[in-house]
Amino acid sequence: MRKSNLPPDKYYLRDLHKEIDLYDRKLAYLNTYGEFATTEEREEAEGKMLAKRAPLERTARELAKSGVEFAEDELPRSFRTANVEQAEQSSSR
Repeated sequence: MRKSNLPPDKYYLRDLHKEIDLYDRKLAYLNTYGEFATTEEREEAEGKMLAKRAPLERTARELAKSGVEFAEDELPRSFRTANVEQAEQSSSR
């Protein structure tokens, strides 16, 4: 069964968050320990991972906007920083 056939519930969103977090960790590892002959090779490898991660992020954000509940502590690392910044901006107003 394909993931697109699954119902958009909180467990599906949690799994999406875990998969996005995995790509975040892979990208961090690539930038820290990846050895490439040229910067073009590095950018190509990074671009491929970002291309795989982008649809996951888009789906997760759409589900969250549509009201699917999620736990803040289960958010991917890249989403946590964005949420913290948004919360700080809204509280300073």
